[in-house]
Amino acid sequence: MTHFNGLIAAPFTPFLEEGSPNLSAVGPYVEHLIADGVKGIFVCGSNGEGPNMTIEERMQVAEAFVQAVQKRISVFVHVGHSSIAESRKLAAHAQAIGADAISSVAAFYFKPASVVTLADCMAAIASAAPLLPFYYYHIPHLTGVGMDMVEFLRLGEERIPNLAGIKYTAPTLHEYQACLNYGDGKFDILFGTDEMLLPALSVGAKGAIGSTYNFAAPLYLKVKEAYQAGNREVARETMAFLVEMVRIILQFPPRKP
Repeated sequence: MTHFNGLIAAPFTPFLEEGSPNLSAVGPYVEHLIADGVKGIFVCGSNGEGPNMTIEERMQVAEAFVQAVQKRISVFVHVGHSSIAESRKLAAHAQAIGADAISSVAAFYFKPASVVTLADCMAAIASAAPLLPFYYYHIPHLTGVGMDMVEFLRLGEERIPNLAGIKYTAPTLHEYQACLNYGDGKFDILFGTDEMLLPALSVGAKGAIGSTYNFAAPLYLKVKEAYQAGNREVARETMAFLVEMVRIILQFPPRKP
């Protein structure tokens, strides 16, 4: 299995003042991200407000990003929904429009009660797009579903033929490392906590998905390149700056006054 190496930005979905997606803004947005050096985008996720949109809007947004990218970078489409049937529609659509991968969170209202149920639910979603790699989207602080991800991989490799890995958005580096090492590194475990990129690199991260990669990708790439070159001081100093940036951003949550 090919493992993703590089940064994946999680784009904001642009909206018009009246509330519908501003699809005309997608093209210039994609050009900015490519120029900044990201190797992929993760659309309609948390940062893209996927759970706040109708599935028709999500399909429109996904299609706009796929068309703008034109296969120059990878497009991951988040298809998670509280309804498995709706998730399957989104997954099938992502495959039909030429996305490169799909991902789904766990159901976040009636939550799965066990890892077995979680794996079975993800299998039902992934099977709607059998030609695409599937990544489980582990983000327990938003879904309230925080299960053993190593056990999920063990069950998932039996139940989900197109399971590629996990989008791992949690600060539990010990479990993240265990997932990286599972099956001699069989699965692609993409790290999703921006302000912890440097420690994630230290345990073996290669690919990462982040919201602040939308506007600070060159600095995160500097961290990654410095670490790989053995220049630990530059990596630490640049990461410290980015941590402070995130701390400031979190003081001003995105909302209308």
